[in-house]
Amino acid sequence: MGKQKFHINIVVIGHVDSGKSTITGHLIYKLGGIDKRVIERIEKEAAEMYKHAWVLDKLKAEHET
Repeated sequence: MGKQKFHINIVVIGHVDSGKSTITGHLIYKLGGIDKRVIERIEKEAAEMYKHAWVLDKLKAEHET
């Protein structure tokens, strides 16, 4: 039988540019919610410091700022 997955709802609150998307994206990655190949592709597109935040960004405009 395969590994059972479960869902957790979280709320992240903080000031602008305090790292909310970065920490949440990194947490999802560390828990196995993001494939390593996806992270490698994102690393090529984003600066190292913001690679995990890009996981959560959905609007193209957010990537360009």
